[in-house]
Amino acid sequence: MEIDQPIGNDPDQDALILSEAADLLGRSLEASITIPAVLRLLSQLAGLNRGRVVLPDNTGSKLSIQYAYGLRDREREQGVYNLGEGITGYVMQTGRVCVVEDIDREPEFRFRAVERATLPSEVVSFVAVPIMLDDQPAGVLGCHRIRNRPRAFQADIHLLRIVAAMIGQTLRIGTLIHQRTQHLEQQNEALRSALERQSFKHGILGESPVLLEALEEATQVAASDATVMLRGESGTGKEKFARMIHEYSPRVGKPFVCINCAAIPEQLLEAELFGHEKGAFTGAVRSRQGKAEAADGGTLFLDEIGDMSLDLQSKLLRLLQERCVQRIGGNQDIHVDIRVITASHKDLQQGVNQGTFRLDLYYRLNVIPLRLPPLRERDGDVALLARHFLHTFTHRHRRNLTLGPGVQSRLESFPWHGNIRQLENVMERAVLTTRSSVIEASDIEHILREESTVGEETEQVDSNPHGIGVREMSAYPSTGRPYQRVAESDPQELQEVLQRCRGNKTQAARELGLSARQLHYRLEKFGLK
Repeated sequence: MEIDQPIGNDPDQDALILSEAADLLGRSLEASITIPAVLRLLSQLAGLNRGRVVLPDNTGSKLSIQYAYGLRDREREQGVYNLGEGITGYVMQTGRVCVVEDIDREPEFRFRAVERATLPSEVVSFVAVPIMLDDQPAGVLGCHRIRNRPRAFQADIHLLRIVAAMIGQTLRIGTLIHQRTQHLEQQNEALRSALERQSFKHGILGESPVLLEALEEATQVAASDATVMLRGESGTGKEKFARMIHEYSPRVGKPFVCINCAAIPEQLLEAELFGHEKGAFTGAVRSRQGKAEAADGGTLFLDEIGDMSLDLQSKLLRLLQERCVQRIGGNQDIHVDIRVITASHKDLQQGVNQGTFRLDLYYRLNVIPLRLPPLRERDGDVALLARHFLHTFTHRHRRNLTLGPGVQSRLESFPWHGNIRQLENVMERAVLTTRSSVIEASDIEHILREESTVGEETEQVDSNPHGIGVREMSAYPSTGRPYQRVAESDPQELQEVLQRCRGNKTQAARELGLSARQLHYRLEKFGLK
């Protein structure tokens, strides 16, 4: 029965209860601890005993006691109701307050959780109020009380309604946290599963058909000693593919040696590849073996082979034909047992036609051509890689971030001319610059807008004295930032620029027109620190 009686409560006492309840609910997000503590307050300070919070199950057809104070475990387990059943079911169904002044005289009172013999012999009442969320009943807060008390029923209803609203917000927060946690766990589980499935592919993450086809082909040719030419845009993972081929080959356990032909000046590349004898040139204070010798028994990976000069191409051809090297300044042939894998983002066939690449070398290298698909062709892999990089960088930078709505779809719609390397940079920048706990679509949009202007800026003529062909870079609009041959730098020039930049290597590299890796290489070669 519903009642409307005048309030006869103690405002100070109710204020104390609400203050304590707010403190308890704000102290912890663990509802199983805070809600029973609030129900204990209602029992001890307001005489509202055996409080219980009844919530629907996953199907929404059953109601059960989830939190309680003053009920035994068996009584809690017995407190299960159908929607609309009894007083509790009625309040849940209608969203209306219900007061039973005498439970012995109310046929709808079920005595489901607590048997009558357990209750006091006096007239016992029951008060139930709905827990409302978004104007809809989400649960029921119910309590017993002795009917003959100076405190009016309406005072209890007023107090319980406020407490129910506080409990409702606690449940809402708990639900949001659970959903967010579940979402993160699902993302992590998907990432773990993907990593487990891809672990044998040596860091090559993806599930798209074009990538799996390339992986299958690479695995198939790994067992032979044939020369493999990896073709693909910058940032598609050519070195990872080369390492995978090596690990799947009979040469596993032997050296895997990598040279980036575009990152090493032309005069130094020959010495890097073939080695040199003591006194062969200024600064050659001792003999040194080259990378071809160091790879003996294993695999030599020549990245960006298209940047190699014609003179050095002829010496590489001899290495492939005779499997021997001759150090600079020496006259002795050194036999090596190596497998050669090459890679280039350039069209070497076009280089042959233009006279910048030897035809005979091209045929020697192009025994097994293997095309690596750009990221924009790999359906579904952008989202997988984005989650992987998010997981990596949140751990590295000690942040707890998630991807907001629309982020994945925006990432998937971007052309990714820089491929995986560009996506990795974008995700790390997002992790470092996002101020909230969620990377929103607007954050990603801002970063991608900056990425889109890079191609426009490179169309301007480069005015630096070292002659890096920035205008040439625009000839490769679909390959991101291609490697370019860079001008030589002498030790004195490097030292002067470093001093002018006060040791800032990033700024020095920018002034010299070098990448950070190219500058680092020169500093090591000239012994500069």
